Amino acid sequence: MLRGGLWQQDQASLVPPIVAELPHPKVLQRLARLPSRQRLLLGGGLGLLALGLTGWFALGRGGSGPLRLSGRIEGYETDVGARVGGRVALVTVREGHAVVPGQLLVRLDDDEVQAQLREAQARVAAARQREQDARSQIEVATSRIEESQLNRAQARLDEQGRILQARANLATAEAQLQAGEARLELARVTAARTEQLTREGAASRQTLDQDRTAHASAQATVRALAREVEAARGALTLARSSAYNPAIRGAQLAALRRQLQQARAQLRASAAEVGAALAAEERIRAQLAYLTIRSPIRGVVIARSVEPGAVVTNGRTLLTLLDPATVYLRGFIPEGDIGRVRTGQEARVFLDSAPDRPLAARVAEIDAQASFTPENIYFRKDRVRQVFGVKLAITAPGGYAKPGMPADAEILSR
Repeated sequence: MLRGGLWQQDQASLVPPIVAELPHPKVLQRLARLPSRQRLLLGGGLGLLALGLTGWFALGRGGSGPLRLSGRIEGYETDVGARVGGRVALVTVREGHAVVPGQLLVRLDDDEVQAQLREAQARVAAARQREQDARSQIEVATSRIEESQLNRAQARLDEQGRILQARANLATAEAQLQAGEARLELARVTAARTEQLTREGAASRQTLDQDRTAHASAQATVRALAREVEAARGALTLARSSAYNPAIRGAQLAALRRQLQQARAQLRASAAEVGAALAAEERIRAQLAYLTIRSPIRGVVIARSVEPGAVVTNGRTLLTLLDPATVYLRGFIPEGDIGRVRTGQEARVFLDSAPDRPLAARVAEIDAQASFTPENIYFRKDRVRQVFGVKLAITAPGGYAKPGMPADAEILSR
């Protein structure tokens, strides 16, 4: 087969001189005066020339036939890198090995990360213990507040009962004292009258002694009742002082409520600490997962950049993979023919190893800007020509088209 790119360039280089040498109408008049044999020979030559030009335009420039080009098979490479730094402990594949998605490719040493994970787990456990302690403190403070509220209510009732009881006792004591004083007065009057009667001889000496004794007993009783009144007054004063108990209970209740607020604040802080510790643990677990590098695609290893024992940094490329099912032909089309090419247009790729079994393809990409003729072009007249790069995605490579292989292609007309 002809290499399409060079074939098109040869056509473009031939057009100007041929067109420039076409006969002018005046020249044709002069040719008419020539002898018939010479005119016949010249006419046949011009006919052959016209036929050649017609075929050239139909096949290369103005026709609807396929557009030929040559190029090289390429593929989309996937660099597999390290998301965290570390020492390479294991590499399971080498160049040329086929891999599938999820397959283990590289494992980094995880001793340091495992230690960090254990430390993070210990922080989580400690934070959860502090959170539990704060919850316990809240429960205790709540219980003590309820108890204090009941004690304050009971203190108020006790205060009222004591005051009422003290007042009743005081009233009883005062009444008994008044009765005792009345009996004392009666005993005094009786003793004075008996003494007068005894002087007059109307009463005996024994009766006088009895009345005097009753008077003295009444005096002792009054003194005792007076002391009872004083005791009752003291009890009333003490009962009235118990009115301060509810205030004391209220102060204790306020202190317990402050303790409850502090415990709740500590609980919030502990919960936030637990969240932070869990986040740190998850971050370390993610780093631990990053140490195990798996294949993201189905493909072939084309480059292995590290060996076990090497220390790699974050972002370092470890392996390069290629999906053989996504290879394409990279070629170039002269600027004058790029108008015949559209994205999605059908094409065929011919490999040197099987030129009679073309591979179906389609135009996947067209360069947005023209460039100078690439590859090995050393002549000045060829270096000034501009071309457009195109990618022909091979529909089903079947493992035959491999990166680096040269190939020819035809872009089919619509």
